[in-house]
Formats: sequence, C-alpha cells, structure tokens
Amino acid sequence: ADPGPGPLRSASAAASEPSPRAAPRRALPSKAMHAPEISPFGVSSSLPSECKGLVKHAGGCHCGAVRFEVWASADLHVFDCNCSICVKKQNRHFIVPATRFELLKGADNLTTYTFNTHRAQHSFCKTCGVQSFYTPLSNPDGYGIAPHCLDEGTVHSITTEPIDGKEWEKAVKEHKTIRSMSKP
Repeated sequence: ADPGPGPLRSASAAASEPSPRAAPRRALPSKAMHAPEISPFGVSSSLPSECKGLVKHAGGCHCGAVRFEVWASADLHVFDCNCSICVKKQNRHFIVPATRFELLKGADNLTTYTFNTHRAQHSFCKTCGVQSFYTPLSNPDGYGIAPHCLDEGTVHSITTEPIDGKEWEKAVKEHKTIRSMSKP
C-alpha cells in the first residue's frame, strides 16, 4: 500500500484506531500559514506575495467540528470528476497549494479513507461524515476543497470543468494546468 504524502493527523488522533476501511491519518504540517487579514481598503502589504489578489475563505463540515481557512480566488475553478468515488460522493472541488490551507480545528475529528493506490486521502468528519477537503491524487502537495463547504459571502462565481476520472492517467496527462494548481 502506498502511504502517500499529505497532512492529516494530530498527536491525539494518533492514539485512536482507524476503522478497517480507513487509512491511517497523517500529521498536520507543523507550521500552517497565517496570512494577515485583508482590510476593507485593500490587501495588506505584509500579505505573502502568493496570496495577493486572493480571498480568505472559511469553511468546514456540517456539524462544525472541522473548520478551516483557505486562500483562493473569489472566482473558483471547480472540477467535476467522474471517477468512482467522486461520482458517489458528488465530490466537486477546487485545488489549492497546501501553503494556502489552514486547518483551524478538528484534526482529531478527521478520519481518512483510501483505495486503489492509496495516494488520494479522502478525509472526512467522524461526527457528520462530511468531506469538506481532501488530498487529491492529481495534487498530493495540495488540497481539493469542496466549494459547497465554504461559508457564504466570499465566493463571487464558480466555473465547473468536467474531468474524466474514469481515465484518470490520460486526463491528468492531457490537462494543461491541473498539476500546477497546487503550486504556490
């Protein structure tokens, strides 16, 4: 089994037993990004250059046990994948670099499901079952964020692009930008 890269495990969560169908969770990065607030008058000059022109979105699961912030465009480019798991979960998502994501709370309330190559890390809340983000196979150095799990008020528009996850290798090879979406 490929343990795959990616963050998702706290020290307290390490002691809990994963379910038989769940892969072991992994540690969260020790330093999450803390970008400064954007004032109503514009972007702070201390904002990291990779976040200029982006919006801080907040979101989480249904029960509120898992909360996160993510820096992304107000105009989201969302993938609608037709692979076996994305179809069953209706997993539409946009991709961001790991440096633009911060898990605010709930690391101990996440569990992770993997299958096939075990490289994609399908993390979800143990309480309500909602997957608000995950580590995609195409971008193990980033996160796939579910736009429907973002709080209202920061998304201006959503453009949806179908991606042929049934022919994943071919689709990712032919896609001009998907691999670069998790790069700062």
